[in-house]
Amino acid sequence: MADVEMKQANAKPAKDAEEKKKEEQKPIPISPVAEIKSNVLLIDRAVTTLEPRFTHRVLRTLTALRKRIDDSVLRNAIESIYPKDHAVKKNLLAWLPSGPSSTGQEMDVDTSSKTSQAELVPEAEMYLRLLILLHLLASEETQEKALELANETAEKMQALNRRSMDAIAAKIWYAVDRAYELAGELSDARPMFLAAQRTASLRHDDEAQAALINCLLRSYITYNLYDQADKLVSKTTFPPSASNAQFARFHYYLGRIRAVQLNYTEAHTNLQQAIRRAPPAKTAPGFYQAVHKYFVVVELLMGDIPDRSLFRHVVLEKALTAYFDIVKAVRTGSLAQFQSTLSKHAAQFEEDHTYTLIIRLRQNVIKTGIRRLSLSYSRISLRDICIKLNLDSEEDAEYIVGKAIRDGVIEGRIVHDKGWMECGTQKNAYGPEVSEVFGRRIAFCLDLHNQSVKAMRYPLNAHRKELAAAEGAREREKELAKEIQDGELDEDDIGPDF
Repeated sequence: MADVEMKQANAKPAKDAEEKKKEEQKPIPISPVAEIKSNVLLIDRAVTTLEPRFTHRVLRTLTALRKRIDDSVLRNAIESIYPKDHAVKKNLLAWLPSGPSSTGQEMDVDTSSKTSQAELVPEAEMYLRLLILLHLLASEETQEKALELANETAEKMQALNRRSMDAIAAKIWYAVDRAYELAGELSDARPMFLAAQRTASLRHDDEAQAALINCLLRSYITYNLYDQADKLVSKTTFPPSASNAQFARFHYYLGRIRAVQLNYTEAHTNLQQAIRRAPPAKTAPGFYQAVHKYFVVVELLMGDIPDRSLFRHVVLEKALTAYFDIVKAVRTGSLAQFQSTLSKHAAQFEEDHTYTLIIRLRQNVIKTGIRRLSLSYSRISLRDICIKLNLDSEEDAEYIVGKAIRDGVIEGRIVHDKGWMECGTQKNAYGPEVSEVFGRRIAFCLDLHNQSVKAMRYPLNAHRKELAAAEGAREREKELAKEIQDGELDEDDIGPDF
């Protein structure tokens, strides 16, 4: 028993030692300068080996890297990548404010690496230009300088005309669009985007084409040119091989266009696709909130009430406070509460560009109130309807009730002689439209499966290894058969497998 107790007593220090070793073995985060240098090497490798997946790996780290860079990081990275007195190095450093480089990071730089990387591919320069452009856009003081860099980068990128630059070009076009938007000159960039989109479609550059279509749609919607945006969507085909982020933006803009055009069913479908394809809520909270604001309004315009749990989401709770008040007003069917809520949060709705859509909810509020009255009363006078719904006159109440009966919102009839409305029994809500809902869900699942199969990546030239192995096995069998025929080998020497 004493030996057993000794083992149990010594077990705790052993566990503590293992935990300390695990803590000591945690990887140290790489510095931004080292990460930029490794990304440049990956881009060079992608161009030399014709493997775009290395470039996509670099671009996936762009969101996290742009939060860690500053003037000194970019300056030290450029100085460590390019040799002294290099033309590209001087051009890139000209966009950054002059300052002393850190001694600690210069100690890590090897002179031999500079000479070996003296002739880097142009894609590396475009990547560094993209980092500088995103850094300049982050500050209001350098936004004018960012616009100049954006124009120069776009001209140089179009002059190079390299297919290996397509993935980086898509990110650069988005940064150019952002630079023009912050400068208040988004309409001036529209001819350049249209010309670049035509060129990208002719060259089958799907990534740049998807980014440019989204930039054009954003430009049209910003200036309320919904007809031109609809014509652009009808005349172009969004590339099916685009990334999920580009698809999410495209469905979001398409949902806004359809909502303005009173096509709420398609708008609801597009906004739902945007939510499903969007990055996680904590990764892109701004986009997640913007999509859900339109999603809530479109659901109300369709006559549905959004789920209450949606307004309890951590990212959406504060952003959707005003929309939750509108939902409560629509749900209760109180026109007075709806008007007070609309006037209270009018500034926020104007900022979110949802004010014109929310004004259309007045008819839905009235319909909801009439539906509640039809369920509560078997017969009610038009005067009482006018008082309960805060309508102006009995003629308005008669017109609204007649339209609700014609649209199938309620069942009943208006008795003009006596001035009341007789309500009938409600239809069963469970009807043949359920099969249409299931059909749409099944179609979405099948489309998601097809897209997943298309996105699967297999090892390059893996079938050639299998063919080579099969040919080698056949050659060995022929040699063994020939030796057996010549009498050099016996069947006992070969083994039972042959």
